[in-house]
Amino acid sequence: MPIAALVTGASRGLGLELIRQLGRGERPPRYLFAACREPEGAGATELKNFAKCYSNVKIVKMDVDDLNSIQETAEQIQKVLKDNGLNLLINNAGINFGGDLNGITPEIMMKTYTTNVIAPVMVTKALLPSLMQAAQQSDQHSFSSEKAAVINISSIMASMEMFNIQNGKAYSYRISKAALNMVTKCLASELKPHGILCASVHPGWVKTDMGGEKAPLLKEESVQGILKVLARLSEQDSGLFLDWRGQRLPW
Repeated sequence: MPIAALVTGASRGLGLELIRQLGRGERPPRYLFAACREPEGAGATELKNFAKCYSNVKIVKMDVDDLNSIQETAEQIQKVLKDNGLNLLINNAGINFGGDLNGITPEIMMKTYTTNVIAPVMVTKALLPSLMQAAQQSDQHSFSSEKAAVINISSIMASMEMFNIQNGKAYSYRISKAALNMVTKCLASELKPHGILCASVHPGWVKTDMGGEKAPLLKEESVQGILKVLARLSEQDSGLFLDWRGQRLPW
């Protein structure tokens, strides 16, 4: 496991489960930053209770839609890490308003794009010095999630090749995740010379507040699979779109 990792959207759902499984793993990160919008709110109660039991878990306030909040948190993290870099960034925070063409509005589309696309770019940009520091300090010559990696949580609903014509709604969500996949491709290309791996991961249709009760996959199973995938990522996987089982998905 990496020395230092950060997960956005960590107060519930997949984000919270990622923190749980990373935090209590056999080789947990020395620094595990759980970023959420309202650490003191009722919605973060489970996260706070978990953090009380694991000293390596550090809850940080980050509103991914607010550039000042992102930058302040990045600076805070760097102070904690000191001479250590950030090995793993998981851009997990995301929203889905669903809806068909009649229900979509410019406001919904812009809000979704801001959270699902712009935010991961800005979070990665703010934390890039720490990611580069981790890559430079590593004694590993190959790419890996233990050295330096950016993982964007995407969705199979972003795939144009696998588009289901019988269920073509959720405009803003599909469009934003397709754009996020292009962000992954761009990051993988630009950050390769610095030794930083980038990939998009589809977590499956998961039983969470976003996925709903009809989802067939438990978050525990999804995250367990994701972490196994991350552990075996290599340079050949940088810029790819993978699912929680490690299978390559078409764009």
